[in-house]
Amino acid sequence: MKDLVSILSALAEPTRLAALRLVWDGEEHCVCELMKKIDASQSRMSRHMAALKVAGLVVDRRDAQWVRYRRNPALAQDVVAIVDAVMAAMPQARQEAA
Repeated sequence: MKDLVSILSALAEPTRLAALRLVWDGEEHCVCELMKKIDASQSRMSRHMAALKVAGLVVDRRDAQWVRYRRNPALAQDVVAIVDAVMAAMPQARQEAA
């Protein structure tokens, strides 16, 4: 139950959800790319990505001074289903599908 609460808490914050949407494609994304796309400062982006990492939703890799994030490939299918459902329910997702 603690894991589910951690995941839902991570998904409840709009900046984290926007970042997760970007990395959900499975590719690596540099924090600088996430900052630009979300219009967030480096410290704010790093803080939110750390919360997603603690929740187990993303993994990171250091590349010189940059940190690259991607979807955690070891996520359980039920967690993937939860995140997919949340993303599908987002207004932005409905607008992009139209």
